[in-house]
Amino acid sequence: MTTYGLLLFDIAEELDFAGPWEVFTTSSILRRDADTTLLIAEHPDPVRSSKGMHVVPDRTLGDHPPLDVLLVPGGRGAREIEPHNPAVTGWIARTAANASWVMSVCTGAFLLHAAGPARGRRVATHRNYEDALQARGDVTVVRDARYVVDGDLITTQGVSAGIDGALWLIGHLHGRDHARAVRREIQYEPAPPYLADEPL
Repeated sequence: MTTYGLLLFDIAEELDFAGPWEVFTTSSILRRDADTTLLIAEHPDPVRSSKGMHVVPDRTLGDHPPLDVLLVPGGRGAREIEPHNPAVTGWIARTAANASWVMSVCTGAFLLHAAGPARGRRVATHRNYEDALQARGDVTVVRDARYVVDGDLITTQGVSAGIDGALWLIGHLHGRDHARAVRREIQYEPAPPYLADEPL
């Protein structure tokens, strides 16, 4: 059994947590509901995300079971509101120390840097904020990978890249064939329109 904890906070980017949530919950369904996926916030009230989605957390920072996987999303709430909330960064530091895996999506890497788990590590973040994260020091920003694995830390580039990182993680935990089955189940087969100059 794997327990996933996805941090929520005001102005978090919706797909940063909803994409991995889809991967983790689908993985659990295919494993006969073997796993638990929790949305965790500082308070029990609904959290207003970056583009207006209101999300009700399952648990609070002080009331959740031990987590095997901690996921920290990005968004303006992760990179622009400073100093960062010490209740949140302190919780991230404590939880990360006891989790098997820590993962960030997009600019969630800024929160992992502030809390400590990204210090001295190789990380990925949204392409528009790579220089800003590098400037904080004590971190190596990798600029040419959708996701980066450094020991027990997984960081991903912007928004949709969190799905890639989550698929890698469940493949590592439960096997590549399982990850492929999850990818098929959620029909994650990117073929975006307008990728190249082509006639309409």
